[in-house]
Amino acid sequence: MGVMAKDGVQVPSFTLPVDTEHKATIMRPWYFARPHMSAFHLSWLAFFAAFVSTFAPAALLPVIRDNIDLTKTDLGNAGIAAVCGAIAARVAMGNFVDTYGPRFGIGLCIGLTAPAVYLIALCSNAAGFIISRLFIGFSLATFVACQFWCTSMFNTKVVGTANALAAGWGNMGCGFTHFLMPLVFDGIKASGTPAFLAWRWAFFVPASFQVLLTICTMALAQDLPDGNYAALKKSGAMQHGSAWGTWKAAVTNYRTWVMMLTYGYCFGVELTVDNVLPQYMYDNFQLDLHIAGLLAAIFGMMNLFSRPSGGYISDYVARKWGMRGRLYALFIIQMLGGLFCMLLGLTHTNLGATMAILVIFSIFCQQSCGLSFGVVPFVSKRSTGLVSGFVGSGGNVGGAVTQALFFTYLPLATYNGFLWMGVMTMGVTMLYLAMYFPMWGGCFAKAKEGVSEEDYYLAEWTPEERAQVGGWCLLYHLF
Repeated sequence: MGVMAKDGVQVPSFTLPVDTEHKATIMRPWYFARPHMSAFHLSWLAFFAAFVSTFAPAALLPVIRDNIDLTKTDLGNAGIAAVCGAIAARVAMGNFVDTYGPRFGIGLCIGLTAPAVYLIALCSNAAGFIISRLFIGFSLATFVACQFWCTSMFNTKVVGTANALAAGWGNMGCGFTHFLMPLVFDGIKASGTPAFLAWRWAFFVPASFQVLLTICTMALAQDLPDGNYAALKKSGAMQHGSAWGTWKAAVTNYRTWVMMLTYGYCFGVELTVDNVLPQYMYDNFQLDLHIAGLLAAIFGMMNLFSRPSGGYISDYVARKWGMRGRLYALFIIQMLGGLFCMLLGLTHTNLGATMAILVIFSIFCQQSCGLSFGVVPFVSKRSTGLVSGFVGSGGNVGGAVTQALFFTYLPLATYNGFLWMGVMTMGVTMLYLAMYFPMWGGCFAKAKEGVSEEDYYLAEWTPEERAQVGGWCLLYHLF
């Protein structure tokens, strides 16, 4: 970003074309220029690092299980802890980025959880392993800052694609860690280090990556197209209403809760599969650790294009049919994800069929995650970060509940767990039919005449707050 003079006034210039709020109107993933694309790349890399660290223990679970004598219940509790850690953290992150900005949100989150990744190497029993996974799981709150940052940098015409690309490439960290960690483990072991020490040293790789990204995020990026939160607030260029008003706008909007529940059965399903798939491949098909890890990695690596394609689909149908198109596409694709999750459980006797279904299932499951965050930015302008936090935490709640029900405490084989997880996904997805925006409509109802976007979003502010800043300028100051 540079600065050019126009009629004696200093006006910022940008590498990408921008709108009146200086948000980029196009996506160029191969660019790295500040402020838009540096924010995009650092946001997805931070989320990628969080996924690598959170699911690194799952990638080495057969080795860790035998070394510290973990039972099936211990493994299930550790998986639940890994996704539970981020439930409250994601809501807190939503409030934090609304107040202090996404750059500090990401920096603090991955910086403060890096020690937990280092310290998992000291675990010698189930309690230590479960606690370590809980604290490492806090890093998944980077998702909220990631989505908030992209929403702050990109215009509504491309925000679905931007959010889905950042989240999809970040989610890809799970597939990458299933591929990476066995290689790191074997490399360390090949140097003469015993297996019970090799898996411990392996965790220094993801932990160090988090430290590096913390430094880069704080040094190389900014919160908004026009600068950082602190500087903009100090100059008076950015205004915020009361914290209670921000919370009220989020929690009293029923769309927040619908998106939170339904996200629990697209992203929550993805988290559950990430946790159980390597061990399922290892035990069910009697594969060695390398092959089981490689096959399990396919599910996560599909995020390279599947979640981004969900965001692209959301933006594409919106250009033709508006918000109703976004909602219909989300409903249909998440339903298909639930169907193929059921089929995954029915093909457990055949590895080839399992892999074919797994690939199709991963596409629909991850596309529905991308489609979800093609809708979330439109729920609230005042509480964008907080709504993202609630919805993101819903993904972790869904993952924890599903893992507890179908893969830990109920006496079900893993393949039956997949079957019932698919049934629950299809049931919860029906809630999308209740979504309605008065200015755009919903699945079964058209827009309400005479209601504009301005009416909808300014209703989140009191008359006094509106008068203080004025009209649409208030919406501009939010970002």
